[in-house]
Amino acid sequence: MIVLIAPEHNVTNEIDILQQLFQNGLQYFHLRKPHMNYEQHCNYLNQIDSKYHNCIVTHRFHKLLKQFNLKGIHFQEAKRHQVLSTMPSSINRKQFITQYAKLLNVTSNLLETKTISSSFHEPEELENCSVIFNYHLLSPVFSSISKKGYSGRGFNVNHINKKIIGMGGVTANNLTAFDKLG
Repeated sequence: MIVLIAPEHNVTNEIDILQQLFQNGLQYFHLRKPHMNYEQHCNYLNQIDSKYHNCIVTHRFHKLLKQFNLKGIHFQEAKRHQVLSTMPSSINRKQFITQYAKLLNVTSNLLETKTISSSFHEPEELENCSVIFNYHLLSPVFSSISKKGYSGRGFNVNHINKKIIGMGGVTANNLTAFDKLG
Protein backbone atom coordinates (compact mmCIF):
# COMPACT_ATOMS: atom_id res chain seq x y z
CA MET A 1 0.00 0.00 0.00
CA ILE A 2 1.42 3.35 -1.06
CA VAL A 3 0.09 6.60 0.38
CA LEU A 4 1.05 9.78 -1.45
CA ILE A 5 0.82 12.97 0.59
CA ALA A 6 0.42 16.30 -1.19
CA PRO A 7 3.25 18.80 -0.92
CA GLU A 8 2.33 21.62 1.47
CA HIS A 9 2.63 24.20 -1.29
CA ASN A 10 1.48 23.66 -4.86
CA VAL A 11 4.12 22.67 -7.38
CA THR A 12 4.21 23.30 -11.12
CA ASN A 13 1.79 21.00 -12.98
CA GLU A 14 0.73 19.38 -9.70
CA ILE A 15 -2.80 18.51 -10.86
CA ASP A 16 -1.54 17.07 -14.18
CA ILE A 17 1.05 14.95 -12.35
CA LEU A 18 -1.55 13.81 -9.85
CA GLN A 19 -4.01 12.79 -12.56
CA GLN A 20 -1.25 10.81 -14.29
CA LEU A 21 -0.55 9.03 -11.00
CA PHE A 22 -4.26 8.22 -10.63
CA GLN A 23 -4.33 6.93 -14.23
CA ASN A 24 -1.44 4.65 -13.31
CA GLY A 25 -3.16 3.20 -10.25
CA LEU A 26 -2.60 5.55 -7.30
CA GLN A 27 -5.30 4.67 -4.76
CA TYR A 28 -4.39 6.76 -1.68
CA PHE A 29 -3.73 10.47 -2.08
CA HIS A 30 -3.75 12.53 1.10
CA LEU A 31 -4.80 16.10 0.44
CA ARG A 32 -2.76 17.96 3.06
CA LYS A 33 -2.58 21.64 2.21
CA PRO A 34 -2.39 23.43 5.59
CA HIS A 35 -2.16 26.88 3.98
CA MET A 36 -5.30 26.50 1.87
CA ASN A 37 -8.76 27.51 3.06
CA TYR A 38 -12.02 25.68 2.40
CA GLU A 39 -12.70 27.44 -0.91
CA GLN A 40 -9.17 26.72 -2.13
CA HIS A 41 -9.63 23.04 -1.21
CA CYS A 42 -12.83 22.98 -3.27
CA ASN A 43 -11.06 24.66 -6.22
CA TYR A 44 -8.22 22.14 -5.98
CA LEU A 45 -10.64 19.19 -5.95
CA ASN A 46 -12.66 20.63 -8.84
CA GLN A 47 -9.51 20.57 -10.99
CA ILE A 48 -9.22 16.80 -10.51
CA ASP A 49 -11.35 14.50 -12.64
CA SER A 50 -14.23 13.47 -10.36
CA LYS A 51 -13.66 9.79 -11.16
CA TYR A 52 -10.51 10.06 -8.99
CA HIS A 53 -12.14 11.74 -5.99
CA ASN A 54 -12.70 8.30 -4.45
CA CYS A 55 -8.90 8.02 -4.10
CA ILE A 56 -8.52 11.23 -2.09
CA VAL A 57 -8.32 11.46 1.70
CA THR A 58 -8.62 14.96 3.14
CA HIS A 59 -6.70 16.14 6.20
CA ARG A 60 -8.67 19.34 6.66
CA PHE A 61 -12.28 20.29 6.11
CA HIS A 62 -13.74 16.85 6.67
CA LYS A 63 -17.12 18.23 5.61
CA LEU A 64 -15.82 18.00 2.04
CA LEU A 65 -17.14 14.42 2.20
CA LYS A 66 -20.63 15.86 1.76
CA GLN A 67 -19.69 17.74 -1.43
CA PHE A 68 -17.21 15.35 -3.07
CA ASN A 69 -17.12 11.56 -3.22
CA LEU A 70 -13.82 11.38 -1.34
CA LYS A 71 -12.14 8.19 -0.19
CA GLY A 72 -12.03 9.39 3.37
CA ILE A 73 -10.73 11.63 6.11
CA HIS A 74 -7.49 11.81 8.03
CA PHE A 75 -6.93 12.99 11.59
CA GLN A 76 -3.63 14.67 12.23
CA GLU A 77 -2.47 14.07 15.78
CA ALA A 78 -3.73 17.35 17.26
CA LYS A 79 -7.14 17.01 15.60
CA ARG A 80 -7.47 13.41 16.84
CA HIS A 81 -6.67 14.53 20.40
CA GLN A 82 -9.14 17.40 20.13
CA VAL A 83 -11.98 15.16 18.89
CA LEU A 84 -11.24 12.29 21.28
CA SER A 85 -11.16 14.69 24.23
CA THR A 86 -14.90 15.26 23.69
CA MET A 87 -15.65 11.51 23.81
CA PRO A 88 -15.46 8.71 26.40
CA SER A 89 -11.88 7.56 27.04
CA SER A 90 -12.30 3.98 25.85
CA ILE A 91 -14.36 4.64 22.74
CA ASN A 92 -14.27 2.03 19.97
CA ARG A 93 -14.33 2.57 16.21
CA LYS A 94 -18.11 2.25 15.82
CA GLN A 95 -18.77 4.71 18.67
CA PHE A 96 -16.16 7.09 17.30
CA ILE A 97 -17.80 7.07 13.85
CA THR A 98 -21.24 7.66 15.36
CA GLN A 99 -20.03 10.58 17.48
CA TYR A 100 -17.91 12.18 14.75
CA ALA A 101 -20.70 11.84 12.18
CA LYS A 102 -22.87 13.97 14.48
CA LEU A 103 -20.13 16.62 14.68
CA LEU A 104 -19.79 16.63 10.88
CA ASN A 105 -23.55 16.60 10.38
CA VAL A 106 -23.40 13.49 8.18
CA THR A 107 -24.87 10.04 8.61
CA SER A 108 -22.89 7.30 10.33
CA ASN A 109 -23.51 5.20 7.21
CA LEU A 110 -21.54 7.68 5.12
CA LEU A 111 -18.54 7.60 7.47
CA GLU A 112 -18.67 3.81 7.75
CA THR A 113 -18.08 3.55 3.98
CA LYS A 114 -15.07 5.90 4.07
CA THR A 115 -11.45 5.41 5.00
CA ILE A 116 -10.55 6.96 8.34
CA SER A 117 -6.87 7.27 9.21
CA SER A 118 -4.76 9.12 11.76
CA SER A 119 -1.16 10.26 12.34
CA PHE A 120 0.99 9.12 15.23
CA HIS A 121 4.51 9.97 16.33
CA GLU A 122 4.82 7.47 19.18
CA PRO A 123 4.28 3.71 18.69
CA GLU A 124 2.97 3.37 22.26
CA GLU A 125 0.24 5.93 21.63
CA LEU A 126 -0.70 4.17 18.39
CA GLU A 127 -0.81 0.80 20.15
CA ASN A 128 -2.90 2.13 23.05
CA CYS A 129 -5.39 4.15 20.98
CA SER A 130 -8.81 2.55 21.49
CA VAL A 131 -10.03 3.66 18.07
CA ILE A 132 -8.77 1.36 15.35
CA PHE A 133 -8.44 3.38 12.18
CA ASN A 134 -8.32 1.84 8.69
CA TYR A 135 -4.62 2.61 8.83
CA HIS A 136 -2.28 4.56 11.06
CA LEU A 137 0.51 6.81 9.76
CA LEU A 138 3.61 6.62 11.96
CA SER A 139 6.55 8.96 11.56
CA PRO A 140 9.41 9.59 11.35
CA VAL A 141 10.75 6.12 10.63
CA PHE A 142 13.83 7.43 8.81
CA SER A 143 15.13 10.99 8.74
CA SER A 144 12.79 13.13 6.69
CA ILE A 145 13.68 14.09 3.15
CA SER A 146 11.32 17.10 3.11
CA LYS A 147 11.50 18.39 6.71
CA LYS A 148 14.89 19.51 7.97
CA GLY A 149 15.83 18.30 11.45
CA TYR A 150 13.11 15.65 11.54
CA SER A 151 15.32 12.71 12.59
CA GLY A 152 14.29 9.12 11.97
CA ARG A 153 13.58 6.91 14.96
CA GLY A 154 13.57 3.45 13.37
CA PHE A 155 10.32 2.36 15.01
CA ASN A 156 9.88 -1.42 15.18
CA VAL A 157 6.14 -2.09 15.12
CA ASN A 158 6.07 -5.82 14.44
CA HIS A 159 4.32 -6.39 17.77
CA ILE A 160 1.42 -3.99 17.06
CA ASN A 161 -1.63 -5.65 15.50
CA LYS A 162 -2.86 -2.64 13.50
CA LYS A 163 -2.30 -1.54 9.91
CA ILE A 164 0.60 0.90 10.11
CA ILE A 165 2.03 2.95 7.27
CA GLY A 166 5.53 4.24 8.00
CA MET A 167 6.54 7.71 6.89
CA GLY A 168 9.69 9.76 6.90
CA GLY A 169 12.72 9.31 4.70
CA VAL A 170 11.41 6.30 2.78
CA THR A 171 13.53 5.71 -0.30
CA ALA A 172 14.26 2.80 -2.60
CA ASN A 173 17.55 2.38 -0.69
CA ASN A 174 15.95 1.65 2.69
CA LEU A 175 12.92 -0.45 1.74
CA THR A 176 14.56 -3.63 3.05
CA ALA A 177 15.20 -2.05 6.47
CA PHE A 178 11.73 -0.53 6.39
CA ASP A 179 10.16 -3.95 5.81
CA LYS A 180 12.09 -5.51 8.73
CA LEU A 181 10.70 -2.88 11.10
CA GLY A 182 7.19 -4.09 10.35
